[in-house]
Amino acid sequence: MTFDQLKTFLWVARLGGFRRAAERLNLSQPAVSTRIANLEDELRVPLFERGPGALVLTKQGTLLLSYAEQMLFVEEEIKARVANPSEAEGLFRVGASETIAQAWLPDFLKAFNEHYPRVNVDLTVDISLNLRAALLERKLDLALLMGPVSEFTVENVELPSFDLHWYRASANPQTDLAEIPVISYSSQTRPYRELMSALSRRVGPKLRVYASASLSASLKMIAAGIAVGAYPRALAQAYLDAGQIVEFEPGFQPQPLAFTASYLSEPRSFLVENSAAMARDVAEAWDAQHNR
Repeated sequence: MTFDQLKTFLWVARLGGFRRAAERLNLSQPAVSTRIANLEDELRVPLFERGPGALVLTKQGTLLLSYAEQMLFVEEEIKARVANPSEAEGLFRVGASETIAQAWLPDFLKAFNEHYPRVNVDLTVDISLNLRAALLERKLDLALLMGPVSEFTVENVELPSFDLHWYRASANPQTDLAEIPVISYSSQTRPYRELMSALSRRVGPKLRVYASASLSASLKMIAAGIAVGAYPRALAQAYLDAGQIVEFEPGFQPQPLAFTASYLSEPRSFLVENSAAMARDVAEAWDAQHNR
């Protein structure tokens, strides 16, 4: 029995299949199947009940899972307390919302690379709804998203929030929300739903809202005078400096955007835990610099 076999067994059990475990471990599916078969041969017991659906642990498999989790925890303890972080290897899958991607994500990735120079990074930029789903499906190790994620299996590290400010084109003085469209985040996001709810009551049936998952495209539309919108000042700064847009006050201030660095608490990973803390530190430094 080898540690690799036990680690493979743990991920097959947690993810419910050989294919997903192979993706998580960066192995071929036959390699995963061979490790499990060899482990079952050595222990002389079946570990999974194989059927048309997801794999189900047998009684012996359930017992082995508790030992495998303990061994993985010990491995993580050794890595955290004994091993040199710069020698860590593997794949780190991080997802980030576009707000963070256009703000402090480059600073975070730079700090991560300096601390873990041998770890490969797989980066996903998407809306928070999709990032949350990917995290719960174990397709991401760390999600930097509008949070928190309200699941008992998820740890949430609070990050600095983003205040929202209203902008219009310098060349278009129109700010009557009954006359000019409002552009907002994707229709599948909390900011969009909150904005629609609040403005529907204030503006009424003449309200027109454009939804866009691309912040850069949204700010370009505002600069072109097509719409007005509420976005973080740090993301709009280049347009402000260029004199293309200006702030205005329509009498309604949206709630700040709250973000978290979220990750699954089990199985424990000090790489992920340390990365979440690193994200918090980088975000706080960036926030202090840009929102003084």
